[in-house]
Formats: sequence, structure tokens, C-alpha cells
Amino acid sequence: MQSDTQSKQTLSAADLCQFTGSEQFFRHSLNRSVLYTEGAQYLAEHAGAYWLLDEIAFAQPHHAAVANEPFQVWTLNVRLDKTATLTCDDGNDNVVFTKQIPYTDFPLDTVKLYFANDVIHLPSEY
Repeated sequence: MQSDTQSKQTLSAADLCQFTGSEQFFRHSLNRSVLYTEGAQYLAEHAGAYWLLDEIAFAQPHHAAVANEPFQVWTLNVRLDKTATLTCDDGNDNVVFTKQIPYTDFPLDTVKLYFANDVIHLPSEY
């Protein structure tokens, strides 16, 4: 049996650029009003980052400033010490939510996801 680290595939920013639309949508398992695209699914699967989709989905009903934004840009910035900052802004760099992540093994230095019309997607899929 492989450990999670061994079974996790690698991910590059170039991998994410291949997604330009989505024919299939996935429903978030706990916040059933949130969907996510094939690109977001690929990101979560290949980076071991379903937790990132969870953070976005859980913020919708629990943070009024987030819920009040019809278009959201979610950015994860990972530091060298493997801590990270997750922010949500309105697309005009007005930050409405910030969360410190004490540890992550996310493979990229940074990633952006969009949330609009109850769907999480990669910027290339918007």
C-alpha cells in the first residue's frame, strides 16, 4: 500500500493551462450548492489539495464578506517553510478574506482559483 506522499502525482502550472472549459462538473460533498470544474478536480487530485476546494466551499456560507462577492479570486501563496496564505479578493485586489495555513505540501508556489456562479474553476476555464 502506498502512502499519500507516494501516490500523489506531481503538478506544474503548465498542467493547469490545458484546461479551457469543462464538460463535467463535480458537486462538493459537504457544501452541495458548490460545483467545481474538471480543472479544479485535476488540481485537487494531483496536488493532494481537496482541502483547498473545501476552504473555498466552506467560506461561502460562513463569511459574509466572501458571500457578498459574486466574483471571487482565491490565491494560495506557499512559502519556503511550507506555511501558506490563502486570500480571497473581489477581482480588483480588494481582499475580503485571509487565512494562514500552518503547513502544506502543495507543490506549486502559488495558484489561483476563481469562484463565480457557485462554481470553482481555474482562471483558464473562466
